[in-house]
Amino acid sequence: MTVALDTDVEAARRHVERAVPTPPAAALPSLLDSAHVVDELFGIVNVPNAVWIDETGVIVRPAEPAHPGRNPETESFRTLDASTLPDEIAQVLLEARKIRTEPERYLEMLRDWVERGSSSRYALAADEVVARADRRSDAEARAAAHFELGQHCERAGLHDAAVRHWREAHRLAPANWTYKRNAWSIEDPRQGPTDVYESSWFDDVKAIGAENYYPPLVP
Repeated sequence: MTVALDTDVEAARRHVERAVPTPPAAALPSLLDSAHVVDELFGIVNVPNAVWIDETGVIVRPAEPAHPGRNPETESFRTLDASTLPDEIAQVLLEARKIRTEPERYLEMLRDWVERGSSSRYALAADEVVARADRRSDAEARAAAHFELGQHCERAGLHDAAVRHWREAHRLAPANWTYKRNAWSIEDPRQGPTDVYESSWFDDVKAIGAENYYPPLVP
């Protein structure tokens, strides 16, 4: 099952419609979570992330970076000649190229679990799942509330009020990229600098180092 963390149905639709299962008749439920409920329930703070849940409803791997294959669109960025681009875009491109992903390794883990089920060495015991899942702090709980209030205000046409709540969510949970990217993209689809927020995707990624954008994948 896939879940898009997006407030705009149409923004997610084109990606969902291009994700044709193999064989085509296979079911692939695709949901839109505009309230970011999966953030709250599973501790997802960036995309793509995944949670492994077995047939009995038990979590066997908590939220972690999940790149199940090379994305042709993002891979094409690696071959672009940055010198031919405007300086602002070139800087973003060069920084994005430093982001570390492990799609081959993750796909190997996923296939092993599909084939072996509970006997897969990648299906974790309950105590290990709990140990790896970060405990939610009071600040993160309050950030979730502010994010949800911001979504409510935005749907009601109260954009300035939404921004105030989202800014507070960013302050309380600075490592939650889904909160940030949701707010940034409303002001600028490229998530670049605006007068509304002090930060942007490029500025925040550069501040932490693009190589730290996703935590290392732990088998």
